[in-house]
Amino acid sequence: MKINANNIRTGMVLEHEGRLWRVAKTQHTQPGKGGAYMQVEMKDIVSGTKTNIRFRSAETVEKAEMAQKQMMYLYRDGEALNLMNNETYEQITVDAELAGEQAKWLQENMMVEVEMHENNPIGITLPASIEVGITEADAAIKGQTANNSFKNAVADNGEAIMVPAFVNAGDRIKINTEDGTYIERA
Repeated sequence: MKINANNIRTGMVLEHEGRLWRVAKTQHTQPGKGGAYMQVEMKDIVSGTKTNIRFRSAETVEKAEMAQKQMMYLYRDGEALNLMNNETYEQITVDAELAGEQAKWLQENMMVEVEMHENNPIGITLPASIEVGITEADAAIKGQTANNSFKNAVADNGEAIMVPAFVNAGDRIKINTEDGTYIERA
């Protein structure tokens, strides 16, 4: 599907020069002299190489046709993730890099959304928030309840996160899977 260069957004997958590229950053620029353009930073989905390309505002680009499939995350095997289609019970193995930084928040039996292009998985999206347990938490410092103070804690998957002073070891909390920040108590 052809789209105008002005409609390129972060996260989109474009077909450019015979390859699939995921848009990492966009910047619309209107110089004082000459026409406006979109400066687009893209990452090749297959090789992982990055490139910066300028598209004139009048140009059109090919947006890749994507299908979204709900799948269940089963387990991790080194750098591979094993997923199952709940409708057909077919299992697939994909590279953990498809989930990016969010891979550390995967939990067994979690439903994830897999982006497919021509029946090949090219991206995994986790739910916006998940529930984790706190295994360790620093002691709250007396007198710091007046302001919004945070302390160090360790989630049950071993990741370090910042939590409010009232959260203790053994508590369950909700976190944002995009950046690993505290949302609320579970």
